[in-house]
Amino acid sequence: MTTVTDILGKTGVEPITMLTAYDAPGAEIADEAGVDVVLVGDSLGNAVLGHDSTLPVTVEETLSHTAAVARAVEDALVVADMPFLSFGVDDAESVRNAGRMLKEANADAVKLESGAHTVGLTERLVALGVPVMAHLGLTPQRVNQLGGYGRQGTDEGAAREIVDLARDHEEAGAFSLVLEHVPANLAAHVTAELDIPTIGIGAGPDCDGQVLVFHDVVGLSDWTPPFAKPFGDARGEMERAVGDYVAAVESGAFPAAEHSHVEEDLEHLY
Repeated sequence: MTTVTDILGKTGVEPITMLTAYDAPGAEIADEAGVDVVLVGDSLGNAVLGHDSTLPVTVEETLSHTAAVARAVEDALVVADMPFLSFGVDDAESVRNAGRMLKEANADAVKLESGAHTVGLTERLVALGVPVMAHLGLTPQRVNQLGGYGRQGTDEGAAREIVDLARDHEEAGAFSLVLEHVPANLAAHVTAELDIPTIGIGAGPDCDGQVLVFHDVVGLSDWTPPFAKPFGDARGEMERAVGDYVAAVESGAFPAAEHSHVEEDLEHLY
């Protein structure tokens, strides 16, 4: 079983692979492929639940999906993404919500979309035995504040803020840092500055690892962000299979004799 210590040990030595998963089948596929970290992302809202953003995702939904993922994973580290307003409002409630991910859903760690307000919380959680993955750059839970999902850290002031916050979260005890949708040279600088691993998504090739959304990787999404790459065509295959099923039912080809059972003892009923 991969541990936080194992992930730390890969820093600068071996690339870290991370992929989201939201259910047992997806988690099993990721785990069997050798993914190091399975993230139950709050992208659950967009990818699975039909929302336009991550904001509506609840603690209870995250607990349910994390538990399903954890039941299917044997080797990967399972990280639960803390949903919008489940942390940062009240310290005691933040700790309780994060602790539930480990106690009730069997996650190994939590991820926080980070800022100045999460430095102290990170330190508190780590002190209590809750490993924390930090997240800087584009933080989708701030979409209303940011005005969209654009690249972050593109001017000197914003870049310096990301560097400073990265150091602060490392000092607070975070075991890794996600850098999302930032310039590749900024991500390379942050990676060089930290002793904990960075995991990039739209952050260039110089991070210690990479993460993508499961649906984007397998080609299930109807839209893929510019920094992602589909490695399959799951959507096309599923559309073909469902179309064939509909046609077979409508034509009477399914179910065939081999898909049915006749019980001889019931013949007298007819």
